[in-house]
Amino acid sequence: MGTLQKQSFSLTPQSLDEAMRFADILSQSDIVPNDFKGNPGNILVAIQWGLELGLQPMQAMQNIAVINGRPTLWGDAVIGIVRSSPVCEYIYEIFDEERKAAICRVKRRGEEEQVRSFSWEDARRAGLSERKGPWQQHPKRMMQMRARAFALRDVFPDVLRGMPIAEEVRDTEFDMGKAEQVERQAIEAKQLPEYSDEMFEKNLPRFGAVIESGRQTAEQVVSMIKAKYQITDEQERRILELDTVEVENADT
Repeated sequence: MGTLQKQSFSLTPQSLDEAMRFADILSQSDIVPNDFKGNPGNILVAIQWGLELGLQPMQAMQNIAVINGRPTLWGDAVIGIVRSSPVCEYIYEIFDEERKAAICRVKRRGEEEQVRSFSWEDARRAGLSERKGPWQQHPKRMMQMRARAFALRDVFPDVLRGMPIAEEVRDTEFDMGKAEQVERQAIEAKQLPEYSDEMFEKNLPRFGAVIESGRQTAEQVVSMIKAKYQITDEQERRILELDTVEVENADT
C-alpha cells in the first residue's frame, strides 16, 4: 500500500486570475494593514514583490509598506531576507554608547567585511533629531534602522531587488512633503495682492480696537490679513506692537 502524502495548503496564487481574486478578498478583510484595505491593486503589487523576495503573500503584506505609492520594506523584514540568503555570511549590529552611533557590520561570502554607521550627530545634521515621533521616542532604534539600511542596501542590492527601506523613505518623503508645502505657500503668497499703505493706515485703528477688546490677538490679526494680502515686515511689526501697547496701558 502506498504511503499517503499530506498535502499542504498554500495561499500563494498560481495564476494572475487567482492573484486578482485573492487580492480582492484580502482588500475586504479587517486584518490587513491600512495601506491594503479596499485597495486590491496595492495587494497585488505587494504579493508580486514578496514572491520575488521570497516572502509568502501574508508575509509580504505585513512587511511591505506603501509610502506615497512606493512599495518599501520594513527594516526587520530586510534583515530577515538578507540573512536567509546563501550569499550572506553574517550581520552584526551594535550600539556605540560613547559615539552615540549605531553600527552595522556585514559580510558577503567571498568579499571583505563592510561597516556602516549612523550617529546622533548624523541625525542632527539630517534634521531628524528634533523630529517628533520615533526619533524622539526611540532614537537608538531609528539610528539602528538607518545603519542597517545603508549596509544591507550597499552590500546586498541583488538580494533586496533594489527595494528601498521603509524607515528611510518615510523620513525622506516627510522632508520632501514639508519642502513642497513651504514652496506652495510661497507661491500662493506671491499671488496675493499687496496690502497698500493707505489701506493699512486706515485700518490700523480698527485693528487696535479689536485687539484691545480681546476679541483677537495681534498674531491672529496678522494671520487674518496674510490670508488675503501680502504685508510688509514693517506693517506686521506695527500690528504686533499693538499687543505691547495694550499690556503697557494695563500696567499703568
